[in-house]
Amino acid sequence: MSFLSNEIKVIKEKDPAIKSSIEVILYPGFWANINHRFAHYFYKKKWFFVARFISQFSRLLTGIEIHPGAKIGKGFFIDHGMGVVIGETCEIGDNVLLYQGVTLGGTGKDSGKRHPTIGNNVLIGSGVKVLGPITVGNNVRIGSGSVVLKDVPDDVTAVGVPAKWNNNDKNTQEAHPSDTLDQLKVPDIVEEEINVLQQRIEVLEKMLLKNEREK
Repeated sequence: MSFLSNEIKVIKEKDPAIKSSIEVILYPGFWANINHRFAHYFYKKKWFFVARFISQFSRLLTGIEIHPGAKIGKGFFIDHGMGVVIGETCEIGDNVLLYQGVTLGGTGKDSGKRHPTIGNNVLIGSGVKVLGPITVGNNVRIGSGSVVLKDVPDDVTAVGVPAKWNNNDKNTQEAHPSDTLDQLKVPDIVEEEINVLQQRIEVLEKMLLKNEREK
């Protein structure tokens, strides 16, 4: 019962739209998480058919596909959830929030670890694709629609296709992204790079002008 109580608590904390505890039974993420706990139990017992049957039934019920082999920590919440896919060797830390359309997938037929490892207190925006055996650090925010193809360090906001980030970013160090639920506080990495190039061009123009005057 403590697991169910924690699930209800997490949903009420993460979704401002919820009005009462009984509403959690209408949340697909709630059922996807519960069903995965059963499927993962049977997967560890090597009852693979039973595990996959539960996960596929859950997929039909919720629109969320979580492979029974995936390892998921405490405080996990999928908001809305339709189209979420989580691969077999995926590992998800504590207090992680996923929005609809997220894929934590592989990149081919490699054996062994094929899917991402997600740290603690991570927020993954809608439509994000995190692909391959990469690691996403703690306190990371990934902006909606981004495609992540390489390791992401702690305490940054990753955005774009492919995703980029500023290592000096302080936005996500103020609070856990999965607690703030903020999908809008993301840097414009392209604009930042353009600004750097403009500054370099200005420096070069001044150097050229100086050389011309000295001739």
